[in-house]
Amino acid sequence: MDKAASGSGVRERLGRSLFARVAGPSGPENRARIHQTPGPRWFGPDRPVRRVHGDASMFIGGLRALLLQSLHPLAMAAVAGHSGFKGDPWGRLQRTSTFLAVTTFGTAEHAQEAVDRVRSVHERVRGISPSGEPYHAADPHLLCWVHVAEVDSFLRAHQRYGERPLDGAGCDGYIHDMATVAHALGVPDPPHDRAELAERIAAYRPELRATQEALDAARFILLHPPLPWPVRPPYAVLAANAVAALPPWAREPLRLPRVPGVEEVCVRPAGKALTRTIRWAMTPPAGG
Repeated sequence: MDKAASGSGVRERLGRSLFARVAGPSGPENRARIHQTPGPRWFGPDRPVRRVHGDASMFIGGLRALLLQSLHPLAMAAVAGHSGFKGDPWGRLQRTSTFLAVTTFGTAEHAQEAVDRVRSVHERVRGISPSGEPYHAADPHLLCWVHVAEVDSFLRAHQRYGERPLDGAGCDGYIHDMATVAHALGVPDPPHDRAELAERIAAYRPELRATQEALDAARFILLHPPLPWPVRPPYAVLAANAVAALPPWAREPLRLPRVPGVEEVCVRPAGKALTRTIRWAMTPPAGG
């Protein structure tokens, strides 16, 4: 076997393993349905949301989003009480990745069906937080926090680790694209550009704090992921870069200290190298 064939085999096995982890057992079927069903889409092939959501930087952006979202006590209470993120973390990841894929790349009909399913789930998720405050996942205020934390995280990760970072207009275009999905999910006035996104996040900051549930979630995500030992080192690189991408005001309450110099010299270069490897593995070879 020549080196090219051997490399292609490694690439295929690694790509298949990564795809199975994030997409689940129904991944190949869902991928075919998403990309091969004819019909109009919410987003055309030139839209920024397709570039961002199709890049390997989403692995880091997704972890950052989970950490940032956990700082809202009511959003975290809803996750801790209803999502099963500890009992079935990969199932939650697979559902989230499928939703993003369908709304980004699928037909408008399938995107709306996915939104309708999520809204139905949100309607049933309600309860009382440990501090005695009522929460409801369909609350537009909570939905907007989850949305802005995701958009900020996906975009920042893409700009730092993506293969083709966006220019200023592209960044605003991505936020505008994501507003379409947010509005469909029940957010009445999502941000549409970088200035509005920054203003919205700043407006939430007085509400944010690290509850015990948030600290437990961060520890689980960063230190005790449900992964086989051989893949924990590369996961640790992704997690370290997710932490490094958080603003200081989010890291401090989660007890995630910054080590000056180490992130710039070690963490970020390792994150870029690993993201390139993931991108290589999940991109079919030319002519393959």
